[in-house]
Amino acid sequence: MRIDVLTLFPEMFDGVFSSSILGKARDKGIVALNTVNFRDYANNKHNTVDDYPYGGGGGMVLKPEPIFAAVEDLSVHQEEGQEPVKPRVILMCPQGTPFTQKKAEELSNEQHLVFICGHYEGYDERIRQYLVTDELSIGDYVLTGGELPAMVVIDSVVRLLPGVLGNEMSAVTDSFSTGLLEYPHYTRPAKFRDWEVPDMLLSGHHENVRKWRRKESLFRTLERRPDLLEGRDLSKEEKTWVAEWHSRKQKE
Repeated sequence: MRIDVLTLFPEMFDGVFSSSILGKARDKGIVALNTVNFRDYANNKHNTVDDYPYGGGGGMVLKPEPIFAAVEDLSVHQEEGQEPVKPRVILMCPQGTPFTQKKAEELSNEQHLVFICGHYEGYDERIRQYLVTDELSIGDYVLTGGELPAMVVIDSVVRLLPGVLGNEMSAVTDSFSTGLLEYPHYTRPAKFRDWEVPDMLLSGHHENVRKWRRKESLFRTLERRPDLLEGRDLSKEEKTWVAEWHSRKQKE
């Protein structure tokens, strides 16, 4: 996979792209991570990328010319010997579709992603209409730019690529990957102060451990994110566990 990030502050990505899982994925050649300062594509002598909004109002708006030029240049530039691939062009903005694990899985199947990180008051609407394929938001709040949201999405996508995680099952059992929150984890020592690891996890019975984890995952979702269960087709076993959880809550 290739990921290009259009940003006015490429230095923000230096540590992120060279550290931890992203750095290892880059070193292995699983993903190519690049930053592009779209100011380099400005078509005026002052290299300005923003202007006053038509109709008046506060703030400045990102101009379409440099962003279109940068994306179009990246779209035709491919590694030697590779066929050109039309990229998925992603605009990070508060108005976008909420980013989810399902979206991360969808994007992980792409060959080329281009992220646009904006600043100022917003984007010229023609960027939204005629250039981008996706508009994404990581939450109902406003940040100073699209760089941090882009980092979040990129991290979430890259970790799903084959060979990135040391244990391929980690991505499968993560919270949201199964539609449920993840079950509790424990490690040594078996007893810490007065708190002990559940006996089931020490039993060595793999099928019982699997059921315990599935049950705890369902209980945790009921407790913290019941909205994730709306419209979910529960198995007979899961329905029994849901009834058990409600019975327990009534007694508390």
